[in-house]
Amino acid sequence: MQAFTAYLSAISSTFGLFVFLGIVWWAWSTHREAANEESANLPFALPDEFQKDQS
Repeated sequence: MQAFTAYLSAISSTFGLFVFLGIVWWAWSTHREAANEESANLPFALPDEFQKDQS
């Protein structure tokens, strides 16, 4: 049974590595460039929270 758990651990670690690399590849792919640019500029599109009252 211990030999099986060692293989299961190795397989799950390899699977996790490939999932992580897939997410990184997807996030940095060129077809996501527009969405990444939009997300990067979102904080600047918000109104200022600490604006002095003009009244």
